Amino acid sequence: MISIIKGTIESVGEDSVAVMTVSGLGYEIHVGSGQVVRWSGGQVVTLYTYLKVSDQALDLYGFETIDEREFFELLMTVSGVGPKSAMHIMSLGSMMEIKAAIARGDAAQLSNVQGIGRKTAERLVVELKGKVSGQRSAVSGQPDSEALGEVIEALVGLGYGREEARMVAQRLPAAGKTTEELLRLALREMR
Repeated sequence: MISIIKGTIESVGEDSVAVMTVSGLGYEIHVGSGQVVRWSGGQVVTLYTYLKVSDQALDLYGFETIDEREFFELLMTVSGVGPKSAMHIMSLGSMMEIKAAIARGDAAQLSNVQGIGRKTAERLVVELKGKVSGQRSAVSGQPDSEALGEVIEALVGLGYGREEARMVAQRLPAAGKTTEELLRLALREMR
């Protein structure tokens, strides 16, 4: 199994990068849309990879951290979620936000993902809720990640863009604050 690739980005596609290693081998690696935006040709990267073997192809999926790769693998344990669907889920927001959505049972947010219907989103919640609730605080480093997720959803419900809401929520001093207090702070920043 190919688990880590370190090399120079040769080209950046819509949802993949071509990475050339020191040994002269080039790999096409599927990555999240958030990563593609930040990267450019000539940049040196280290990616933790997952290799999907099928009759048609060998597909590599790349992640910046081991935690992201493990979360990707956890998503794929749910029936109906393959590698492409798992990547789409991970492009929904930060790992913290996705885990918070699962922990609070927000199937509606998860069903906004391309390739994920309402039933699959509900299955994700049912099967993973207990698995992400206990580790949410430890992995994200933020004990109030559920409150921040609720703030993002409230801002989106008020008509703000999801990405804008996410950026504002990430800047909020969340420690010890309620969802309502965080929402007030966020609304002040949105003006």
